[in-house]
Amino acid sequence: MPKSDRIVTDTNASFFGHPRGLATLFFTEMWERFSYYGMRALLILFMTAAVDKGGLGFDVGKAGVIYGLYTAGVYLMSLPGGWVADRIFGQRRAVLYGGILIALGQFSLGVHALPFFFLGLALLVVGTGLLKPNVSTMVGQLYGAEDKRRDAGFSIFYMGINLGAFFAPLACGYVGQRVNWNLGFVLAGVGMTLGLVQYVVGGKHLGEAGLHPVRPESPEAARKQKRSMEIAAVALVVVIGVPLLLSMAGMVEITAKFVGNAVGVLLIALTVGVFWWLLSSGEWTPVERKRFMATAVLFLAAALFWSAYEQAGSTLTLFADRSTDNRVLGHPYPSSWFQSLNSLFVILLAPLFAWVWIRLGKREPSSPAKFSLGLVLVGLGFVVVGIAALRTASGALVSPAWLTATYFLHTCGELSLSPVGLSAMTKLAPARVASLMMGVWFLSDAVGNYMGGRVASVYESFSTPVLFATVACFTIGLGVVLMLLVKPMKRLMGGVN
Repeated sequence: MPKSDRIVTDTNASFFGHPRGLATLFFTEMWERFSYYGMRALLILFMTAAVDKGGLGFDVGKAGVIYGLYTAGVYLMSLPGGWVADRIFGQRRAVLYGGILIALGQFSLGVHALPFFFLGLALLVVGTGLLKPNVSTMVGQLYGAEDKRRDAGFSIFYMGINLGAFFAPLACGYVGQRVNWNLGFVLAGVGMTLGLVQYVVGGKHLGEAGLHPVRPESPEAARKQKRSMEIAAVALVVVIGVPLLLSMAGMVEITAKFVGNAVGVLLIALTVGVFWWLLSSGEWTPVERKRFMATAVLFLAAALFWSAYEQAGSTLTLFADRSTDNRVLGHPYPSSWFQSLNSLFVILLAPLFAWVWIRLGKREPSSPAKFSLGLVLVGLGFVVVGIAALRTASGALVSPAWLTATYFLHTCGELSLSPVGLSAMTKLAPARVASLMMGVWFLSDAVGNYMGGRVASVYESFSTPVLFATVACFTIGLGVVLMLLVKPMKRLMGGVN
C-alpha cells in the first residue's frame, strides 16, 4: 500500500468522540476561514474608500473586476493545489506552505502601498489554493474505510468553517472600518498565524494523514508525471511571461480590465475543454455519457447560483455601506458585520435541513429539484433587496431587516444546493475520474465568482433596483427552467438521485 493511502488508526475519542487529529484540522480550517472572510469583509470597501480616508480610491468598476478575479482565483487554484499536494508535497506540507503564504498575503495587505496590495492578493490566491482542498482531504484520511464516524467528523469540521466565517467580519470588520483598514487585514493575518501555530503543535496527532505524496505505480507512470509537470511549468511561463513581454514592448497595457478579460477567456476555455472531452471521449459507457450531460446542466446552475450568492462580498456589501441604516437600538455598527449573517444562519439551519431531507424519506426532492430550489431562493433574496433599493431612491436609508431577510433566503438556497452538489458530483462521476469531477465542482465556483465580480463592476452603471431585479430574473428564471427539466434530468442521471 502506498504511504499516501495510509490513515490514522488512532481511535482515541478525545475530540467529540473523534480522533484528536480532527481538532488540529478543525482549528486550522477555522482560522483559515477567519482569515479569508475577515479580508473579504473589507476588500471591496477598502478598494472603493477614498484615499484621504485610508482606502485605495478605486472606482466600483475596477474594484468589482479585481474582487471577482481574486475570489475566482481562490477556487481555480484549488485544482493545481490538490495536484501539487498529491504529486510533490503531500497534503501535510501543502497545508503548511499554504497557511504561510496566506499569512504573508494578509500582512502584505497591511502595508499601505499599491504593490503590496496586489502582492498580498496573489499570495492569498496561491496559499488558499494549497490549503483549502488539502485540509479537507486530510480529514477523510483520519478515518478507516468502514469508520462510521466519517460523516459526523466532516460535520464537525464544517462547523469550524462557519465559526471562523462568523467571527471574522465582526472582528476584522470592526478594526478595519472603525480603526484602520490595513490593521483589519493584519488581524486576519494574525488569525492565520494562530492557526499555523496550533497546526504545527498538533501535527503529532495526525499520524500518517497527508504525510506523503502519491508514489508512481511504475516507471512509466513516473515518466508521465514528470512530463505533466514539465508541460504545466511551460504553460505557466507562457501564461505569465507572454503578457509581461507584450507589456514591456508597449503592445498591450496590463490593466484590471485586461487581466479580467484574459481570465474570462481562460475560464471559458477550461469549461468548454473539460466538457468537450467528457462528452466526446470514446472511453465512456452510454450511461456515463448521459450522466456527464446531467453534470453539465448542474454545472451551469451552480455557476449562476454562485455568481448571485457571492454578491455578499460586493454589491450587497456596498448596499449595506451606502444605503442601509446600520444601527441597532441607536448604536451604530460596521456595515461589514452583515457578512456574518450567512454563517450564523448556516449554523442554525443546517441541522434543520438535514432533518427535513431525512424526514421526507422517499418524497425527498431529487438533486436537480434541490438545485432549482436553491436558484429560486437566491433569486427571491434579490427580490427582497431590490424592493429595499426602490425605497432608497429618495436618498433614505433602509432598515437592516431587508438585508437580514436577503441573507436568510440566500442561506436557505445554499443549504439546498451546495452540499447536494458535492454529493451529486461524487455519485455521477465514474470512479476513475472522481477527483477530476470534484475539480469540475470547484471550477463552477470559480466561474460563478468571476461572473459575480463582473456584475459588481457595474454597480454604479445601473440603478440598484434594476441591477438586483436583473440578477433575480436570471436566477429565478433558470430555477424554473431547471424545475421543468427535473424528469429528463433524472433520466440522464441513470438512477442516481
